Amino acid sequence: MHQPHTLACTREDAWQPLRRLTPARIALGRAGTSLPTRAQLDFQLAHAQARDAVHLPFAAAELAERLPGPSLLLHSAAVDRDTYLQRPDLGRCLSQQCAERLDQHRANNPEGYDLALVVADGLSALAVERHALPMLQRIEQLADAEGWRLAPTCLVTQGRVAVADEVAERLGARMVVILLGERPGLSSPDSLGLYFTYAPRVGLTDASRNCISNIRLEGLSYAMASHRLLYLMREAWRRQLSGVQLKDEAQVPHLSGTSRVANFLLD
Repeated sequence: MHQPHTLACTREDAWQPLRRLTPARIALGRAGTSLPTRAQLDFQLAHAQARDAVHLPFAAAELAERLPGPSLLLHSAAVDRDTYLQRPDLGRCLSQQCAERLDQHRANNPEGYDLALVVADGLSALAVERHALPMLQRIEQLADAEGWRLAPTCLVTQGRVAVADEVAERLGARMVVILLGERPGLSSPDSLGLYFTYAPRVGLTDASRNCISNIRLEGLSYAMASHRLLYLMREAWRRQLSGVQLKDEAQVPHLSGTSRVANFLLD
């Protein structure tokens, strides 16, 4: 005899109140032995947004037009997105043509620069599209206040973190900051990362860099990221080093007017 079909009722998780405290996918409930339909659809949407962020083309020329100062459009040795994703090593160096272009620029500017700013698409051009310009504006203001000589902003298509070392070395820059899109998460497809290096040169590892990550409206604010970067740059300039030897001990201002050490390990 045919049995009538019954729909499973969604049962809420006892930890449901914790969802107000985090964007993580916890306490989603269940419908029978499966996720509720809404939770499953939300996951599929987030996954699609992350994939789109990875494959979104970097509108470098459009960004260059919005920059107040001079800029250089460059390309890594990865000729296209598929190559970039399959060959991380090619994203860490410039194409031969772009390398020669920077060498010519250095020949015309033998005195070099104090600071080079690099923007690359990384793994999320969406993050660069949304957050790179306001961060660049803040960093340039900090550099002007410190009296540092800025190189033309370099926009690198299909670039990874280490490409900034080659850019800065060829420009003769004493320090370099690269902004690029971080690997998208299922709740953060537009997270911008910032990497700072003192005395950059080809062949450095991540141990020589300082990272400030999760720069976005729902994460670390532009103001706080700029505050931390300024501390790192000032200390690097004074101590002539960066990376694991340079800790983020920036004082974070409170609404009360007091300050505290940002690194909880140092409290």
